[in-house]
Amino acid sequence: MKPVKKVVLAYSGGLDTSIILKWLKSEYGAEVVTFTADLGQGEELEPARKKAEMLGIRDIRIEDLREEFARNYIFPMFRANAVYEGLYLLGTSIARPLIAKRLIEIAHETGADAIAHGATGKGNDQVRFELAAYALDPSIRVIAPWREWRLTSRSKLLAFAEKHQIPIAKDQRGDAPFSVDANLLHTSSEGKVLEDPGEAAPVYVYQRTVDPESAPDQPEWIDITFRSGDGVAVNGTDMSPAQLLEELNRIGGRHGIGRLDLVENRFVGMKSRGIYETPGGTILLEAHRGIEQITLDGGSSHLKDELMPRYAELIYNGFWFSPEREMLQALIDHSQEYVTGTVRIKLYKGSAQTVGRQSEYSLYSQEHVTFEDDQGTYDQQDASGFIRLNALRLRLLGQRRQRVSSSEAAPKSTGS
Repeated sequence: MKPVKKVVLAYSGGLDTSIILKWLKSEYGAEVVTFTADLGQGEELEPARKKAEMLGIRDIRIEDLREEFARNYIFPMFRANAVYEGLYLLGTSIARPLIAKRLIEIAHETGADAIAHGATGKGNDQVRFELAAYALDPSIRVIAPWREWRLTSRSKLLAFAEKHQIPIAKDQRGDAPFSVDANLLHTSSEGKVLEDPGEAAPVYVYQRTVDPESAPDQPEWIDITFRSGDGVAVNGTDMSPAQLLEELNRIGGRHGIGRLDLVENRFVGMKSRGIYETPGGTILLEAHRGIEQITLDGGSSHLKDELMPRYAELIYNGFWFSPEREMLQALIDHSQEYVTGTVRIKLYKGSAQTVGRQSEYSLYSQEHVTFEDDQGTYDQQDASGFIRLNALRLRLLGQRRQRVSSSEAAPKSTGS
């Protein structure tokens, strides 16, 4: 293969990606550009810059992508009510296409001929990064060190770090109890102490939410306002997409909202156990479904529910930039034209429940559903014909069943 002259590395500033940085320089002899994305993980990112500088990197990119992440990735996904395998709100999955997009864009800006990531050969992230990258630049070269190098143990990684004078914090010399991925939408924890699905997760795993049992003893009610399917305000205060999620995370976290212990099916074929915390996303999903209840007609709502698992699977498997995801997105976005209004949510000890919804575009007609005098709005006798027509097929099937049963029960004649 052609030699690599310059590579853009998705860089967190942690030990593993710092080792990858040095490995790329020593193994490929390539210049490295580091890219660190602020997706709302809640960490100070300047240490990543200082670490990269110390390791001899001249071109260091640190970008605040929180608003782009929320507006162009999280919110479109939430218009679909996307949930993978009935439970997972796709917090890690939805972040990868944006990171891959910026890696490709920076590669084009800097003249780099390759990008690199720190995902292992066992997980989904390698697939998500690379499918997105190839969709955006079919000729890009992707370097995945975990699939190439022989640093297959913690001791080998530490030995490499010491040999190349990569600083190792004291708390990094032992194995971390679990692996964490965090962003504006969620916190994901997996591995090590969490690998046995039969054992409850230790309490220290949870970082974004209080234990629901320790949450306030009094419920809290909040109002979330939507415009064309997107959240735009909390309790009457207009907010940008990222601000809205940050506020819902703060509120939901103190009520223990959005905890999930899940064994999921990875795209690569194995099962994995993860602990997820998605407080703001859990509230937003509940509220979005609440406003759709009164603004979407039954046919549109049911079609969306049928398509949602496919849409969620596309995101989980890394096909964000595929034509089929974009086709589904166009359909979903069209359905959201009148999904506008305000939803009231009750938060209490781990639960988020819709308790009220209103919209100027509401399809709910109290005159039609009332148990009181409907004043001629609806003629109940109309239901008789409706039922007879819908029962016709079933009655014909029943008549045939009766004929067959009668024929089989009749005594058969015998010849003399």
